[in-house]
Amino acid sequence: MFLQGTCLVKKVPVLNRTALYDLHLELGAKMVPFAGYEMPVQYRDGILKEHLHTRSTASLFDVSHMGQIEISGPHAREELEKLLPVDLDKISLSKMAYSFLPNEQGGVIDDLLVTRRNRDNFVLVVNAGCKDKVIEYLSRQLNTSRMHVLKGLSLIALQGPAALDVLLQVFQSEIANLNFMEGMLVKFQRIECFVSRSGYTGEDGFEISIASKYVERLVRHLLTLDGVKAAGLGARDSLRLEAGLCLYGHELDETICPISAGLGWTIPPSRRRGGSKQGDFVGSEIILQHLEKGSAQKRVGLIVQGKVPVREGAMLRDEHGNEVGVVTSGTYSPSLNVPIAMAYVDTHVSAGGMQLATDVRGREVFLNVTHLPFVAHHYVNER
Repeated sequence: MFLQGTCLVKKVPVLNRTALYDLHLELGAKMVPFAGYEMPVQYRDGILKEHLHTRSTASLFDVSHMGQIEISGPHAREELEKLLPVDLDKISLSKMAYSFLPNEQGGVIDDLLVTRRNRDNFVLVVNAGCKDKVIEYLSRQLNTSRMHVLKGLSLIALQGPAALDVLLQVFQSEIANLNFMEGMLVKFQRIECFVSRSGYTGEDGFEISIASKYVERLVRHLLTLDGVKAAGLGARDSLRLEAGLCLYGHELDETICPISAGLGWTIPPSRRRGGSKQGDFVGSEIILQHLEKGSAQKRVGLIVQGKVPVREGAMLRDEHGNEVGVVTSGTYSPSLNVPIAMAYVDTHVSAGGMQLATDVRGREVFLNVTHLPFVAHHYVNER
């Protein structure tokens, strides 16, 4: 806030822009503030068509607002393993793992991807809204390792069943050999890129890290290829919800236990009690206790009876009227043609088929607990 004459004027924060901002406007994007950036929520076709196009063909997303952070040095592995419940010795060159950065209380500072680029070099991809606090946290926790925020890079995602066929027209054929969560260095018009078979839609797809000064050239080229259309944050959110994937700030935050969130699978046996690298990461005592004994709440899927969407924050009741949970994300599912939601509920009402209730604008709405994901994943797994 600052004074202007005799009036109190609220200072509007300046939003960042990705290197594709002008192209988004050219393509008719509706821009919205998101995690400190001006980002496209949808284009002219709208969220519904963008969503279904991704499921059937291939859509291109700008995810350059995400943070890319390089950690390197002879002790990088050891230092990262004190912060992340991963076994980096099990991640070979150009492979990646989904993990989370826990706090001392067993909550989640951020969920992220960690990629091994070489023996002593790792790249973390972190959420846009958590980027600043993650950088600050790492700067305090890392002792001898070097941290380099890769500000000159952009990140785009091509997602959908046609993604591989599209990229085979752009990069060398070796990308066809990549499995889910693997990457490689390739070149586009002699420009080096890192392509990984990854993404957050539940579909097969790829993410491409490229220097920001060249990203528009690559994106314009991709958009000339048959079947490729731009998609925004709206479709990205409905796609990840159908795929049963967590969104930081909704299903994850610094108070939510990752075991309640269903992320126990990300902790390899070697980092659990009795493993060769048991515990010894931030928050491990609390997290491993929940992993072994179970947690009081579980993240579940909900299918709404009827057509009324149930939104984040809606309180859930059991058949006796007791509050047993809260909705964390909710939307209309274009693939299933019904409203869906994710929620944290008390463990005793987390079984599939359980009926719960909530109120939407004074109207009682019923929901059925279901297993996640709502829509099956189509990742290319290791052969």
